[in-house]
Amino acid sequence: MRRWSLTFAVVLSIAGVALQAARGAVLVNGAGATFPYPIYSKWFDEFHKRNPDVQINYQSIGSGGGIRQVTDGTVDFGASDGPMTDEQLAATKVPILHLPTVLGAVVPTFNLAGVETITRWDDAALAEANPGVKLPGQAIVPVHRSDGSGTTYVFTDYLTKVSPEWSSSVGKGTAVNWPVGIGGKGNEGVTGLVKQTPNTIGYVELVYAVQNKLPVGAVKNRGGRF
Repeated sequence: MRRWSLTFAVVLSIAGVALQAARGAVLVNGAGATFPYPIYSKWFDEFHKRNPDVQINYQSIGSGGGIRQVTDGTVDFGASDGPMTDEQLAATKVPILHLPTVLGAVVPTFNLAGVETITRWDDAALAEANPGVKLPGQAIVPVHRSDGSGTTYVFTDYLTKVSPEWSSSVGKGTAVNWPVGIGGKGNEGVTGLVKQTPNTIGYVELVYAVQNKLPVGAVKNRGGRF
């Protein structure tokens, strides 16, 4: 059975915001997490079809960017995979409401033509976990987010819970100091790098892997089941 790290997209709504209006039209500007962008774009498009006088623009720039723009007051709402911290809320100019909107999964995705650090695809630990799979003798190239990311927070939060070494050396956060790998901006950037670069592995929200026909890996839970 597959176990994925689940994450919520949270809308950061500015309470009492004055929407821009002209000739009866309403413009709502938002920015933030790339994770919910596929469903947000569909929702906002369908809403506009039914309400032509309302236009909702959303910039898919990452959770960190969304929180920053909400804090600066340059958008009407933001989105993040995780809630704002008390420190971030204290820095805003107006009250912020957190509204959960989407439930999704963060999954490892990979491109193929334990106790110790695994650097090669044919490592004995990977071979043991994947019986019957012919693994190539190639170095693993990790792909991670280069921007502030709620997806990164979800993935690194999981790693800190299952790996004491990771917890003490890297930790969790929307942005961490990755010891190795190459960075891509947004779920789109990570997906693109994995898709075009052999022997890579990265982490993305599930829909990005599905849309790009990339395989996803199962993650072992604390009970030892996948």
